[in-house]
Amino acid sequence: MSDNSIHVYFMPGMAANISIFENIQLPQEKFVQHYLDWVIPTKDISLEDYALEMCQRIAHPNPVLIGVSFGGILVQEMAKHIPVRKVIIISSVKTKSELPKRMIFAKYTKLHKLLPTGLVNNVELMSKYAFGEMATKRLALYERYLSVRDKYYLDWSIDKIVNWNQTEYAADVIHIHGEKDPVFPFAYIKDCIPVKNGTHTMIIHRYKWFNEHLPSIILQ
Repeated sequence: MSDNSIHVYFMPGMAANISIFENIQLPQEKFVQHYLDWVIPTKDISLEDYALEMCQRIAHPNPVLIGVSFGGILVQEMAKHIPVRKVIIISSVKTKSELPKRMIFAKYTKLHKLLPTGLVNNVELMSKYAFGEMATKRLALYERYLSVRDKYYLDWSIDKIVNWNQTEYAADVIHIHGEKDPVFPFAYIKDCIPVKNGTHTMIIHRYKWFNEHLPSIILQ
């Protein structure tokens, strides 16, 4: 590692742990990879204050922040508090206008508060809400990836996604999005790098694409 190394911090999606990045390998002669874990939010904390707390875990100046799904929303909020080299979001949204209609509907009807988040040990249910799919053959993998199963954290996370009010995004935010994402449908997404046949879990299942393209995306 040299003094010129670029420090890259990865933030997983809702309920997921850092193992979703286990196959992401950036060239070690240029990049140093770091990983941020979700912590259970204190009662009634705002997303802004949570992001500020998460910034305390950044140990290097001008890092690259990479966030997946809800983690993509969080790293955008973090970048409002600290200088960053670049923000890259994957399978996420940049503004509330990119949220699907069902989430907008939930915001105004509070239907999201009726979701059965108490069934946090039901991996099939968790995979549906966190990843947007319930492929039986993948449930064993999802059980490993979805380890943050605190009911308060899940309720808090869903509420912060549904009620996220960002209307404008930083011009230098880079958005990578799968064309077959069932959670944040591609039709609602503007100004992104599309990944053909990419789903919401493409950070796991299309890791070769990211290993090939992320270095140049970071350096551009």
